[in-house]
Amino acid sequence: MRIGVPKEIKNHEYRVGLTPPSVAELVAAGHEVVVETRAGAGIDFEDQDYIDAGATILPDPAAVFAAADMIVKVKEPQASEIALLEPRHLLFTYLHLAADKPQAEGLINSGATCIAYETVTASRGGLPLLKPMSEVAGRMSVQVGAHYLEKEQGGRGVLLGGVPGVAPAKVAILGGGVSGVNAAQMAVGMRADVTIYDISNDRLAELDMFFSSQIKTAYASKAAIAAAVKNAHLVIGAVLVPGAAAPKLVTREMVKTMKRGAVMVDIAIDQGGCFETSHATTHEDPVFEVDGVTHYCVANMPGAVARTSAFALNNATLPFALKLANLGADAAMKADPHLANGLNVSGGKIRHQAVAEALDLPFEAWQG
Repeated sequence: MRIGVPKEIKNHEYRVGLTPPSVAELVAAGHEVVVETRAGAGIDFEDQDYIDAGATILPDPAAVFAAADMIVKVKEPQASEIALLEPRHLLFTYLHLAADKPQAEGLINSGATCIAYETVTASRGGLPLLKPMSEVAGRMSVQVGAHYLEKEQGGRGVLLGGVPGVAPAKVAILGGGVSGVNAAQMAVGMRADVTIYDISNDRLAELDMFFSSQIKTAYASKAAIAAAVKNAHLVIGAVLVPGAAAPKLVTREMVKTMKRGAVMVDIAIDQGGCFETSHATTHEDPVFEVDGVTHYCVANMPGAVARTSAFALNNATLPFALKLANLGADAAMKADPHLANGLNVSGGKIRHQAVAEALDLPFEAWQG
């Protein structure tokens, strides 16, 4: 199969769909890889690194899309890229369609087969292609939260871990999944006062066992969330409903009760965000203020640590990319129902029920 890797064009996105080591694996398996010039420059890979791995360098995205059967990216295709998709194409990337109806309609009109990293599942449960970026985003959320709590950044002027004689900051983490756990690990490491909220009692028991006395856990009732938000210095939204829009756990009225200079980090912003006051931001202009509370809602948080993120993502996506290249999309999905769960759009139809419901569009199951 001919595999194409365009340069990412979303604002301040430096990651790349395939690193040179991944290209070498695909070439060794008998596939042809074409890469847009300087696609890896953001993580310090030159065109020669790709040539040494066996790839062919092409001058622009149009040439890459024209030459390739499968397009491997990181972020959702932008309008100019959607215009280059054809029914023959297989697109393998993050899509996050539940919060982006124009993109969904563009992919439907393209006729392409579109498999989303974020809805591929695993035999042991979980979302294996979302997990590495959830780990990065979870760890980053505490890092950026601590930064924006600084007075110079417009924050409350609170040190996350406090000092002897001065209490640490209160951190409320909404959601005990992968990103929430990674956020808690970082916050605990910085000696903050951490509470994780979740609606699964089984999960809360697991977290209590995992962290022992390092954190507190609480059931995520509306009343508990309201109290948490009112008292917290840093609130991290880390909820996920696979394929669907994130639930709005924090209302605007709750935000009004928060401490002036508190910080909210919405990891769920790719799926529409879990704070009512959230809207997507970029690394160029990452924060905004509502009622004296700083909101950090960058839709591609892991892009800030692009080299770490690109390698972590490639580690997870490469086995699936090889399967798709070796077998073709239909045969690969028939052989692996977990990969088939990643199918969001094909043949001009929405193929993922949660996506269809979130967008209020017709759903038609893939028949295989």
